[in-house]
Amino acid sequence: MNAERDLNRLLAGLRPELDPGRYVFTTVDGPVPAGLAPVVTVTEPEGLTLVVRQEEADAASLPYDYVAGRITLRAHSALDAVGLTAAVARELAGAGLSCNVVAGFHHDHLFVEHARAEEALGLLNRLAERSGGDRGE
Repeated sequence: MNAERDLNRLLAGLRPELDPGRYVFTTVDGPVPAGLAPVVTVTEPEGLTLVVRQEEADAASLPYDYVAGRITLRAHSALDAVGLTAAVARELAGAGLSCNVVAGFHHDHLFVEHARAEEALGLLNRLAERSGGDRGE
């Protein structure tokens, strides 16, 4: 499957999917601790940021202050596609929802406040419908 660059087609084909888990952002000095399976890692001068399931962070006694739901946009967006992150962030921001976006090779992943993840999913589905997603594209 070829990665999509056209913004209208990307929006119409969002097909957002909510993961049932609860995710947290934490940081460690050094490598990933044993027993953790992060879904995201980011190396920063201050330490290694990990996005892990909340139960893993709790078991490892790692601190966090934000619990997120993870929404995967099933559209296969090209890494050089322009405007997808902005359009999604604008939609969620309009409802007062923050959004932390991570681009994978095949899909974009959104981390939103867990308590409002279902609301975010509904907003994204409506965005896709308004963009032509109800045409079976």
